[in-house]
Amino acid sequence: MAAVFEGYEKQYCELSANLSKKCASANLLDGEQKKQKLAEIQTGLDEAEALIRKMDLDARSLQPNIKAVLLAKLREYKSDLNNLKSEVKRIASTNLNQAARDELLEAGLADTLAVSANQKDRLVMSTGRLNNSSNRIRESRKVMLETEELGVSLLQDLHQQRQSLLNANNTVQLFLHHILSFLSLQPK
Repeated sequence: MAAVFEGYEKQYCELSANLSKKCASANLLDGEQKKQKLAEIQTGLDEAEALIRKMDLDARSLQPNIKAVLLAKLREYKSDLNNLKSEVKRIASTNLNQAARDELLEAGLADTLAVSANQKDRLVMSTGRLNNSSNRIRESRKVMLETEELGVSLLQDLHQQRQSLLNANNTVQLFLHHILSFLSLQPK
């Protein structure tokens, strides 16, 4: 069963290295090329998250001694993925700043002193709302993944408890069968 985890692990490591290279190259790009590269990277991040979820599910289905080792590796991969996400966010924010600057220049507002305070305030408010919405979505997704993990764990615990109850029932049935057999052999 650990072979499945190792397959996912290999895919994740290759994908992570590829994403790191793409992040480095995205830093050197501007404009539309940078947007395209960021879209590619985001797709890769989604694939990496899916692989981590698969590794998590696979690791949790293994024996406790193997499970502990694999879950420790998984924590490292999650940390690596979070670092990649932070790097992408940093690259995207520089891209957004550049895009906003370009938009101002295209609109003939190259002189920043000519931009009214009202426009600046609206831009700041819009940016703040966008950041708040992004944070709420990110937190919601995190809660969803934690809930999914908890659900998987609960189902596994329930399965183990069911197996224990079935084993206990079989033992009691066997014991009753032996008692009845013994009593039927006793003289009356």
